[in-house]
Amino acid sequence: MPAKDGGTGPADRRSGPKCIAIVGPMASGKTTLFEAILARTGAIDRQMPSGAGQTVGDHSPEAKAHGMGVEASVATTQFMGETITFVDCPGSVEFAGEHEAVLRGCDAAIVVAGADALKLPTLQAAMKQVEALGLPCLLFINRIDKSDTGLRETLRQLQPLSTTPLLLRQIPLRENGIVVGSIDLALERAYIYREHAASEVRDIPGEAKAREIEARFSMLETLADHDDALMEELLSDIEPPRDQIFDDLSAELRAGQVIPVLIGAAEKGNGVLRLLKATRHDCPGVEDTRARLGLGESGEAAALVLKTVHTSHGGKLSVARVLAGALKDGAELTGSDGARMRVSGMYRMFGKDARPVDAGSGGEIQAGEVIALGKLEAAQTGDMLTTARAPLPRFAAVDAPRPVFSITLRPKARKDDVRLAAALRKLAEEDPALAVAQDGETGEILLSGLGEMHLRVAVERLEGRFQIGVERAAPAIAYRETIAKAASQRGRHKKQSGGHGQFGDVVLEISPLPRGDGFVFTDTITGGAVPKQYIPSVEAGVRDYLKEGPLGFPVVDIAVNLSDGSYHNVDSSDMAFQQAARLAMREAMERCQPVLLEPVMRVEITTPAEATARITALVPQRRGRILGFDARPGWEGWDQVVAMIPAAEMGDLIIQLRSATAGASSYSAVFDHMAELAGRPADEAVARRGASKAA
Repeated sequence: MPAKDGGTGPADRRSGPKCIAIVGPMASGKTTLFEAILARTGAIDRQMPSGAGQTVGDHSPEAKAHGMGVEASVATTQFMGETITFVDCPGSVEFAGEHEAVLRGCDAAIVVAGADALKLPTLQAAMKQVEALGLPCLLFINRIDKSDTGLRETLRQLQPLSTTPLLLRQIPLRENGIVVGSIDLALERAYIYREHAASEVRDIPGEAKAREIEARFSMLETLADHDDALMEELLSDIEPPRDQIFDDLSAELRAGQVIPVLIGAAEKGNGVLRLLKATRHDCPGVEDTRARLGLGESGEAAALVLKTVHTSHGGKLSVARVLAGALKDGAELTGSDGARMRVSGMYRMFGKDARPVDAGSGGEIQAGEVIALGKLEAAQTGDMLTTARAPLPRFAAVDAPRPVFSITLRPKARKDDVRLAAALRKLAEEDPALAVAQDGETGEILLSGLGEMHLRVAVERLEGRFQIGVERAAPAIAYRETIAKAASQRGRHKKQSGGHGQFGDVVLEISPLPRGDGFVFTDTITGGAVPKQYIPSVEAGVRDYLKEGPLGFPVVDIAVNLSDGSYHNVDSSDMAFQQAARLAMREAMERCQPVLLEPVMRVEITTPAEATARITALVPQRRGRILGFDARPGWEGWDQVVAMIPAAEMGDLIIQLRSATAGASSYSAVFDHMAELAGRPADEAVARRGASKAA
């Protein structure tokens, strides 16, 4: 009878609890792999199909509703006597806001990929983020049983996505053209897949031996690039000891010199045990992570907050990786901003469940473990917490995603104003990529994020979890108006109603300024026609009028000179001269040929090179102008397109970009200048302004 998945290969390397991130493009099978790992290690009774809303990773109502991961999901399990925490990271770029802190606190990442060429750009984005953080990683090629592309061709497609060599650790074993198992190139054994069970170990079939020898030699050659002794053995046709091969595999993975590639089919649990063994034996531990982060030994406990969760009954939980020392319930911690806080409750996360730590076991959490800490109100995602009095700094962000889509919100019930603000604050704590602001001009609550689906999920959480109904709309565009010609106008405010009256009389000369010069007020009063104490009041009246010109928008790029006027010894006042100035401005502006201005953004679009032509075609459709494009630095197969696009055309740009590039493209935008807007777009903007005021 054949052995069952025999042989561990390398020597037992127990380095304490590990934390491994699972990353990759959307629909690559990350959550399925997460579920398969938990099933294979006995953490759950059986593997549930992804997308059915029953997996540990897709536990939130929003994930179930949309059939996709929308937040990082944490679960800890035991494998071969070692504690390993896996973090299933969402694949959509719209929910990548949590990746930064999570990846920093992990020891390594499993990047899940396939042979789907459409997903290569989003896979490259995931690998670039891992690479930028210096995080060691394994590449798991999923759905190997359904791939029509040979493994060599798949690797040829994948290698340009990373500057680190991909090291093939396994090759598929086929019978009649169907993948029935794998061959481990280090162990030189064949593994016959059995659905949701351990593979059967067999000798390598004769017809596959030549492929195995060739692939194994290629693996050894890559390892020998960093091992002179191994290189000499290969040149001398000496078979290297198996332990030496495993030592090199582990050392070079930990050093980030290679990315081992394993294969399998997570949906059937195939290849999962071999992946787990590679994770346990070869991936670095918390000591390596401390060194990577530059965290010195101080004797004090230190933990990195990976994510923040607000629960219905338990309040705020800070899910943290203990990097040094040990933590106990009740410990007093210092946050990155110096705030002191005390732990109130400790929990182990398993998907949606927060399981209290058994106080009877001592309740001490050791370095390497992931634990949720209760009631740390001052702690934020990405904070370093320490038992020392002196704070540890937050780590600088690496290409932190910027908001690319915004909506305005208002509660359907006025009584929910305060509740809405509190709920948005909690959502932004949980998801660092959400930005909440209030428009200083309109007073609207502005919610910004990484895409339309990102904000849709945020609104669903407001309405579901917090029971706050909201109305959403597109943000108002910051139009301005200016003038095209000069005019002079007298404004006289005179009122008598018993007692002291009101009298103010001014002559204002109004002229346009160059674009971007704002507002300039001067006076050329002679002979005390307007007393000095009233001149500031005239300026105040002008400024008040400029808040809304004849087109309904704030007025900019205008010069106003007070040239003449008159006053009354008794009836003149500050308020009278302010009113006179407003009257002069109102009557003059109609004769100054008001001009509408719109904000124009400088936009840098990053896109796969194969889609550059489609992207450049989109820009003119949005009244934009291409400034140029070039290769994206450090990203093979990507371009960077620079354009000027009116802010009014930016609203759903990200939706169209991602639709044209299978979710890969993104952009950054900054205000560049104000430009004149005429014709139908201007008429429509003025009409909308009038309608909103009437409402």
